Amino acid sequence: MITLVRTRTLNTLRTSLAEAENESAAARNETEQHRHEAELATDSAIRAAETVVEELHAALARAAADMARLEGELNALRAQSLLDTEDRQALRTLLRITRKQRASTDRVYVLFHRGHLHSLHPSMEGAELAAEAEGAPRSGWTAHTPGAAQPAACEVLWRIQPLPLGSTP
Repeated sequence: MITLVRTRTLNTLRTSLAEAENESAAARNETEQHRHEAELATDSAIRAAETVVEELHAALARAAADMARLEGELNALRAQSLLDTEDRQALRTLLRITRKQRASTDRVYVLFHRGHLHSLHPSMEGAELAAEAEGAPRSGWTAHTPGAAQPAACEVLWRIQPLPLGSTP
């Protein structure tokens, strides 16, 4: 079978074919351009995401360093606070002891050696221990009776004499 095609129809078909080929080439070019733009957009988005990730890593490292520094400062402050608390407690204890001693100490005990002042002590026992450390005998201590005459200072090797503190009524 033979097909007959008229020239006009053939020209119309060839023109349509050329137009379709041109449209197809334009569509391919547009597709390539869109693909290229999509690749650029993807690359740009990846670079932006990488930049954000790097910034977040840097911020995380700074935050970790700050946290470590602050933990060190907190530990130092806690230790200082504990020391301050211990110091305050020790000061309170010393103040209490001092107040008790001040309230109970109304006299001092003076240790004389051959009539010359040797030392002062808060208690009779302290004066005796100081005299014994200097070679005084451990026994034979006698208390001086208030109002009685004292022997001459040069006659007594060691003597302990209580002296009142402050004003006497």
